[in-house]
Amino acid sequence: MNESSGAVRFFYNNVFGRVILGLIMKLHLDRIAVIFLKSPLSRGFARRFIKKNHIDMTEWDGVAFSSYRDFFCRKREKQEFDSDPTSLISPCDGYLLAYPIDENSAFSIKGSVYRISDLLQNEKEEKHFLGGTALVFRLCPTDYHHYMYIDSGFQRENRFIPGLLHSVQPIAMEKAPVFTLNRRSATIIETENFGTVAQIEIGALVVGGIVNHRECCFVKKGEEKGYFDLCGSTIVCLFEKDKIVLLKELGERAFSGLEVRVEIGKKIGNCLMG
Repeated sequence: MNESSGAVRFFYNNVFGRVILGLIMKLHLDRIAVIFLKSPLSRGFARRFIKKNHIDMTEWDGVAFSSYRDFFCRKREKQEFDSDPTSLISPCDGYLLAYPIDENSAFSIKGSVYRISDLLQNEKEEKHFLGGTALVFRLCPTDYHHYMYIDSGFQRENRFIPGLLHSVQPIAMEKAPVFTLNRRSATIIETENFGTVAQIEIGALVVGGIVNHRECCFVKKGEEKGYFDLCGSTIVCLFEKDKIVLLKELGERAFSGLEVRVEIGKKIGNCLMG
């Protein structure tokens, strides 16, 4: 697991830091940072970020990024994925945790209470997932921030749910109920091989922009669903009972509270639909 940054530790473990964070959120001062990150003035910041974090930029060799935001939202020409219909693939790069969904539709994530009702805000939909599985993918700022469809099927509308923005790094979860505060986009997908799936994209500090390309249409496995516009974020996928099984070693770690590194399009489990 990556260590939380010094900035996040300051904002969440320091009283003065939490006061500053509250003012940033209340006065929307994060918008100033966004303006800078989208401007040509941030190009040097992007170069330093790449060097400091040893990010492999081979795919973008020779590409001149106009800003940090331009670098952050970089897109691959082609994204590979496991096309076997029975393979459950990761929708994104990141760190995976898995949770059973109990009769109360709630579970603890790093000290915060995380309820399905906070994410879906639709009582009828919530009932689909009782006894099922929740997969939580935590993306880091260094990750590729585009995400894909895990299966083909029909996607309903994107529901944007406003909220306050807080960092999704583990240290932050000890101080604030992150998943109930962040803005998010919830989507129900009637998949061909995994039943009804809910996918929720959750924004994060600084801006938490969520860009989804389509809605109310048929989609294909491996197609890009959307991307995050600036800063690390989180994706939650909810599955109905007896629809998926994770790969043995991966599942043992993810269900025991140990984050597992996963890659976009790579197999992480199988369907159980017969």
